Amino acid sequence: MTEKQENILRAALELFANEGFNATSTSKVAKHAGVSEGLIFRHFGNKEGLLQAILTEGENKLKDLLVDIVMESEPKEVVRKTILMPTRVDASDYNFWKLQYKLKWELEVSNDKKMEPLIMALTNAFQKLEYSDPVMEAELLTIIVDGIGASVLKGSKLEIGQMTSFLMKKYKV
Repeated sequence: MTEKQENILRAALELFANEGFNATSTSKVAKHAGVSEGLIFRHFGNKEGLLQAILTEGENKLKDLLVDIVMESEPKEVVRKTILMPTRVDASDYNFWKLQYKLKWELEVSNDKKMEPLIMALTNAFQKLEYSDPVMEAELLTIIVDGIGASVLKGSKLEIGQMTSFLMKKYKV
């Protein structure tokens, strides 16, 4: 990927994450990236193509977060690593994650499919740990971790260390 393409993707990610996909025009992205609008169309086709390029690149970030968890064989470690997942997100990737949350509402994009490996790993872990309803427990923990991540991205005053400690004690991991 060329430097100009990377600049376009960075500018689009920042604008989409902070202003919304629908509110951001390709001309605004071009201006923010310091390129012509035609260059965006040449490399990405249209605004949707630009968004897709960002999402494709970002799917690797999600895989990086999940691979360590889904490959773990020790059930307590699966739960512990899931609880710690929001702490493993690099601050330089916050715009990507903010965009994920925005897209859930703005474009009604769901990433349920992408989270299936995590739900399956947690369900398996909770089964091995003999929880009464491993599927519901897996879904609950995923929702809690998602909520913690959203709070961090919104800049809430949530003390993530205290919350993760609380969850570690709750799940005895």
